[in-house]
Amino acid sequence: MFRKILIAEDFDSYSLGVKRTIEELNIIPIIDQVFYCDDALLKIQRALLDQDPYDLLITDLSFASDYREQRISGGEELIKEAKKEQPYLKIIVFSIENRFYKIKSMFDDYQINGFVTKGRDDSKELKKAIIAINNNQTYISHDNKESKQSHVYEFSEYDINLLKLLSQGFTQKQVELYLKEKHISPNSESSIEKRLAFLRESFDAKDTKQLLGIVIELGFI
Repeated sequence: MFRKILIAEDFDSYSLGVKRTIEELNIIPIIDQVFYCDDALLKIQRALLDQDPYDLLITDLSFASDYREQRISGGEELIKEAKKEQPYLKIIVFSIENRFYKIKSMFDDYQINGFVTKGRDDSKELKKAIIAINNNQTYISHDNKESKQSHVYEFSEYDINLLKLLSQGFTQKQVELYLKEKHISPNSESSIEKRLAFLRESFDAKDTKQLLGIVIELGFI
């Protein structure tokens, strides 16, 4: 089981909650806590110099700004920098983030090992994540598994065709004409825009270009 753990969390109540959750597993590791990303990276670097590295980093993604100027302002950047210093460091993200595509990108881009959403049953989910990762498995909390399933359910054949055409360079007007030629309904300009607006909102995309990037990355088209 993990021997040395670093918690990066800017709210004391959450930091103490994570520490208590670890202690309830009866693994008795060294647990260090920091409120700033810069301090977390410094501790990781120092531990490596001392040849006493951390086994696990548990970090939030969002850190509130205050009077202290920070070079690293958020957890995602901290993960990126930590992996440069210590590529084999195990990492659990503990955050309010619930957008599945964002979570998936951190597994893909930074090779994080676990993701637990803050909220109901987060202590139980965090324990499961720690145990799974100690057994060389990855872990994503139950709420986010359901989130992935809901996005899959929202996609119809019409949605997939619509997004495929746009990804191939069709303009919305060209999509409208194509749908009318193929007798696919709905095919009015307003109905196409309404459906795209719904999909953008579902995936928290600021525009259609970002929406296409997300659904391509997730493998839906």
